[in-house]
Amino acid sequence: MDMLEVKIGLEVHTQLTSLKTKLFCSCSSDYRGKEPNTHVCPVCLGLPGSLPVLNKKAVEYAVMAALALNCKVSERMIFFRKNYYYPDMPKNFQISQYDYPIGVNGKVLLNLGGVKKEVRIRRVHLEEDPGKLVYKGSILESPYTLVDYNRAGVALVEIVTEPDLESPREARLFLQQLRSILEHLGVFDGSLEGAMRCDANISVAGGARIEVKNISSFKEVEK
Repeated sequence: MDMLEVKIGLEVHTQLTSLKTKLFCSCSSDYRGKEPNTHVCPVCLGLPGSLPVLNKKAVEYAVMAALALNCKVSERMIFFRKNYYYPDMPKNFQISQYDYPIGVNGKVLLNLGGVKKEVRIRRVHLEEDPGKLVYKGSILESPYTLVDYNRAGVALVEIVTEPDLESPREARLFLQQLRSILEHLGVFDGSLEGAMRCDANISVAGGARIEVKNISSFKEVEK
């Protein structure tokens, strides 16, 4: 039987783990293993009257990533509010970029058994990470949900591909290649829990596109 045609595009959320502070405030970005809700301030909690101040180093790291991914770096960038209600977003909106991202029209080359394949990069942009939901036991069995805002406001670079990947194996190889590039830049440590997360947009045999969100490992992406 012929294999069904598969088209896969990835939206990869990568923390700039080499930064010492968050994207818009001076709170420490070293939140792993810390007491819940101790690395927070009026800015990353979205309290009335607080004003964000952009982390210059985050912009520099994002530009480095865009250049390493062969993107055209934009002459200007604009942040906007991505409004949605979810308990891990204390402001009820996420500061992100859309019309003017850091970089556009890039590419990554994969080596598929000696055959080179180009995966196009649609956009690279900066945004802030939400907080973290914590469950007692598993998500299905927990009687309640806790929220830790230590991660809220940590700088993310989102890297969006075109639907050029044609198999689960290619998706995994792309993520491995992307991790290698960002780690060589020194802006990212892929060994840290939650440092790279992925949304996969999948279409099989020309069917509707389905999005699988918040996948946290190469193995799970391939599955």
